[in-house]
Amino acid sequence: MSIRLKALVEVLGGQLIGDGEILLSGIAPLDVADATHITFLSNPKLKSQAAASKAAALIVSENDNPAIGAEYAGARVVTANPYAYFARTAQMFAAQTEIAPPAGIHPSAVVDPGAMVDPTASIGPHVVIEAGAKIGEHAVVGAGCYIGRHAVLGAQTLFHPRVTFHADCRIGARGIIHSGAVIGADGFGFANEKGVYIKIPQTGGVSIGDDVEIGANTTIDRGALSDTIIEDGVKLDNQIQIGHNCRIGTHTAIAGCVGIAGSAKIGKYCTIGGAAMIRGHLTIGDHVNIGGGTLVWRTILEPGEYTGVYPIAKHADWEKSAAIVRNLNTMREKIRALEKTISQLTENLKS
Repeated sequence: MSIRLKALVEVLGGQLIGDGEILLSGIAPLDVADATHITFLSNPKLKSQAAASKAAALIVSENDNPAIGAEYAGARVVTANPYAYFARTAQMFAAQTEIAPPAGIHPSAVVDPGAMVDPTASIGPHVVIEAGAKIGEHAVVGAGCYIGRHAVLGAQTLFHPRVTFHADCRIGARGIIHSGAVIGADGFGFANEKGVYIKIPQTGGVSIGDDVEIGANTTIDRGALSDTIIEDGVKLDNQIQIGHNCRIGTHTAIAGCVGIAGSAKIGKYCTIGGAAMIRGHLTIGDHVNIGGGTLVWRTILEPGEYTGVYPIAKHADWEKSAAIVRNLNTMREKIRALEKTISQLTENLKS
């Protein structure tokens, strides 16, 4: 399967410079692409690699184009955001080889008579759909998925095999949930009485907006009373834990192995790096970027980048630094005492 360059530009836009009749078989990195590929330059540091690329065509920014154009031999597509253009180009190539699952319900699926499955939806082998669930137009539910009572899947939403989507959970249109994800398990809610933990029934649900992607083995707990909320456009990587009654704002992206404790509120357009930990019952405002491995233990309202990762060091050096950190309080008291002594001596000299 191939795409003619001018046809790609007609769909995606951009300024075409060079031969639009070129047939492209796919997209490839700068150093791997050959005369059948289109490639892209999104990192200005790789200009020399782009100029030497053997690709048939190059996606390039308006700023980088003048320097590249003098050296690069192939056609160019000039656009404001080459990385986004690359993503849409990749989608076009992927669509050519995609095999759409057949509409209908597989004979081995168990669908309660009280469930509503749109005729255009695809329900795979060994799926279980409970009473009151609603499956929207062109939704795809892969093999072995479980859909609980009164759960709702929006139009064109895709569940990869073995997703668990518990009762009273909802997801909007064009969502993607990857294998092993568990949505709507009980939140970690217990009352302590004389050392004994008493379970609090988790009666809320999980409400997920449109265009949300949830990675493999990620877990999102249902709310204790009200819903846990994932807003439109949120992207969640693999193996993330989101506690009960959290709220994740529109178009926030969270990398793998992040843990977010219950009732935390994350704003819009945030990014959270891998393995970061977010304490419960705090608020992170809009446009906040949290570095990987950071422990967030207080509310952050001001937009910006925040990092709390201690730099790596040899173990012996780390032990010395840790010893200093443990003694900081003692050192602070000594410094205060010295400051007081110096102040008194200065006053005595003046008198």
